[in-house]
Amino acid sequence: MSHFRPILRDVDFLLPPSVQDWLPEGHLARDVVEVVEGLDLSELERADAGRGSPPYHPATLLSLLIDGYATGGFSSRKIERATYDSLAFRFIAANSHPDHDTLATFRQRFAQEFEAVFVQVLQVARENQLSRFGTVSLDGTKLHANASRHSALSSGHAEALEVQLKAEVQERLALAEAADGANLPDGMSLPEELTRREDRLAAIAAAKVKIEARAAERFTREQADHEAKLAARAAKATAGGRKPSGKPPAPPTPGPRPNDQINLTDEESRIMPVAGGGFEQCDNAQALVETASLLVVIPQVTQATNDKQQIAPMLERLAALPEDLPPPKQLTADTGFFSEANVVACESASIEPLIAIQRDEHHPHWSERFANPPAPPPEATPVERMVHRLRTPKGRATDALRKQTVEPVFGIIKSVMGFRQFLTRGLDNVRNEWNLVCLAWNLKRMAVLRLQ
Repeated sequence: MSHFRPILRDVDFLLPPSVQDWLPEGHLARDVVEVVEGLDLSELERADAGRGSPPYHPATLLSLLIDGYATGGFSSRKIERATYDSLAFRFIAANSHPDHDTLATFRQRFAQEFEAVFVQVLQVARENQLSRFGTVSLDGTKLHANASRHSALSSGHAEALEVQLKAEVQERLALAEAADGANLPDGMSLPEELTRREDRLAAIAAAKVKIEARAAERFTREQADHEAKLAARAAKATAGGRKPSGKPPAPPTPGPRPNDQINLTDEESRIMPVAGGGFEQCDNAQALVETASLLVVIPQVTQATNDKQQIAPMLERLAALPEDLPPPKQLTADTGFFSEANVVACESASIEPLIAIQRDEHHPHWSERFANPPAPPPEATPVERMVHRLRTPKGRATDALRKQTVEPVFGIIKSVMGFRQFLTRGLDNVRNEWNLVCLAWNLKRMAVLRLQ
């Protein structure tokens, strides 16, 4: 007689199985279902017209999407397969199997409503004492766009390619005028060749129009900055009674530059420098993270490679949060966010800024960790007051906390959840997808906080 356990795949269940018996207590899928089914999804429910066969409940579809993003299954086809292969997804779907088209349509149709769901989850965390929202940290990370950088077309290359294609069109037309067509290579179809080049010329022309529009926007912005610098220089000359030293700032140049680029696959993404060196077609994903709980308070995506202009939009979104989500008392950020305007904006919003102004030196003397600088004078500027706070032991401790707040969130989203590239294209769609990613992270994090 065999001492192994018998393989009994053909034995019927003696009692009907229950989905509640499939997962242990404390499983992530249970937490996702519990939170989502407690949210107000009336807007999503009212959107259903009630015609045809009964649809899946929005709570079911939303829970499937959230658990999919939390566990690395981002595509709707993978989530559909998981409802057959995974006990967790079977539990969420109550042993039903929404197809990938239903999931994709739901994700696209209610993408805007997910932002309100995101805020509700923050309110749930606040009510359950999982977050205090006292200090927040802001940072950004580059995520690959759903486009290749090799699909990017620069202004200079577009000009050269346009000349080449027009010359090729003339060559094909000359061949077409030959009566006998003896000079045609075997397999060449002149109408197809002409159509292909004319389509490429039309695409290049459209790309040039968009590049010129971007260049016009940049010139307007740079011209405003130039006039502000001239005004500051004139004010300094008036106050000092003599001409300022140095050359006056050079005015901006209108029109597109040879290296101005646009991607023919996803024109709203940009070529950006990435960690480790090199450049890729990316979007700049921003996250405002609460330092105590590591919950994302506000997700955002921008086309700007530089982070310096991202403080003001974050402050505006903080001010738009409901009253039961009070604004933070402190905001920390790295040197990429530093500017005098950002410091003043934070203080105007009654938020204490702690934005690093320079990189810390490695291996400083031990006495610097305990040094307490003298108080700033009453007439100190906002930047000088912030610099003083950063040099105090408390300020250094808070700044050190920044380094272990946002980076772990980005690291887990990229390496554990596996989200390194957007599935959608276009800035609005990418922002909605980043909301869903951060929503999945928050629920994943809340499940951990409940166990602590």
